[in-house]
Amino acid sequence: MTMSKSKVTVHSTLTVVSSEPIIDSGKSHPLTVLDQAMGLRTLSMIYYYKDLGNLLGSFELDPLRESLCKVLTLYPNMTGRLAKGQDGNWEIRYNDAGVRVIMTNVDATLHEWLTSENESNNEALLIAWEDMPLDDPKTWSPFRIQINIFKGGDVAIGLSCSHMVADPTSLASFFKSWTETQRHLPITNPPFFTTPTPQLNANSSPSHYATTTTTATLSSSSTQTKKRVTATFKFSNSVIKKCVSQVHNICPNATPFDFLSALFWTRVTHLKPHKKNQDQTHSLSICTDFRRLMKTPLPTGYFGNALHFSMLSVKDMDSVGLEGITSLVHKHLEVAELENEGNFGGVQSLMYGCELTCVCMEHMMVSDSSGNNDADDESLMYSAVFSKNEKPVHVSCHVGNMNENNGEGLIMVMPSLEGGHARNVMVTLPEEELAELIKDEAILQLEPTIMLASCW
Repeated sequence: MTMSKSKVTVHSTLTVVSSEPIIDSGKSHPLTVLDQAMGLRTLSMIYYYKDLGNLLGSFELDPLRESLCKVLTLYPNMTGRLAKGQDGNWEIRYNDAGVRVIMTNVDATLHEWLTSENESNNEALLIAWEDMPLDDPKTWSPFRIQINIFKGGDVAIGLSCSHMVADPTSLASFFKSWTETQRHLPITNPPFFTTPTPQLNANSSPSHYATTTTTATLSSSSTQTKKRVTATFKFSNSVIKKCVSQVHNICPNATPFDFLSALFWTRVTHLKPHKKNQDQTHSLSICTDFRRLMKTPLPTGYFGNALHFSMLSVKDMDSVGLEGITSLVHKHLEVAELENEGNFGGVQSLMYGCELTCVCMEHMMVSDSSGNNDADDESLMYSAVFSKNEKPVHVSCHVGNMNENNGEGLIMVMPSLEGGHARNVMVTLPEEELAELIKDEAILQLEPTIMLASCW
């Protein structure tokens, strides 16, 4: 972590282990082919809270550490270490070596941090991460937690891990389990580690995926790349509900994701250089969660990667129009679910690859008993409450070590604190493209709140 231009100062580092011996100590958990295809990519989530400092006066001794130790007893994958098995594939050794926890002070208020356009307020400073040493990762912690205390007692808790061992739903489920343990509540989504049967749609061995993905990631990080920055667009429930209703004639079952992915896909495409050849086909790699889509659904608490990547291509995007593309996204996801039932994962080259990628998190929305997502409903992310009525005011998610040389960018359509149809859209693009996107009138007419200046 670079501190030279930041307002974040580390004041302690410790390792937290489970409060009870792990039942399966000494055993190993093999990573799936899909897990290993993530290679050296990283995943992080940051939860922002107001008035949580009373629980964090001294993490070394306070109840929050006690609840973390207790919940880690259920998550041996988090306290273990990565190693190569006898077959040459990655596995997690259940040795309860613990999770790294870093404590920092932030020389700013939470409001100043979230609203400032100063690049020193880089969200990457709120997580603790060191890339995995390829020679010997046995002592390297694949999960890390950084607790950042702002002026006035507000807090940001950053989770980071190797993408090989978890996906966004895994991290969100763990974090909610931690908050429920803190409040002495039953765990809503207990961890589930049984390996699912579906694998990648390809003809290579698991070790091939691990090798090729690692090599590709290393080669991209060793060459000069364009500076990538991230902005978050926060859209209200009323605005997105109206937008979805306006495409009802063409796509009666459109979701907020269908509309927002179509909107940002079209607007980002207009920022890209015009293709010189006659083929004006534009493609979008769509990432969805397949836990609920299998013949025997996986529980939300499944801990690992349950992501499916599929490609949608459109010729002459301008003539199709936003409503038409919204419908195409919706139909594509319906067809992808039917065609890939029992064979989720997708083709490895689509996984945060060269094309623009859009990640769907609609599955994290919690519906009421009638199946409606009203404004009062919560998401898996925003129902993580350490103390009564203290929901996170904001949650961000980032994928690191992507193929930055060739990748066109990343769009993540996420739940919002407001609930209902409200969504936050995180967009990572080359700096000059993002500077144009935040001025795009088609987006600005929806009156989003824009949070800027996160460099990853």
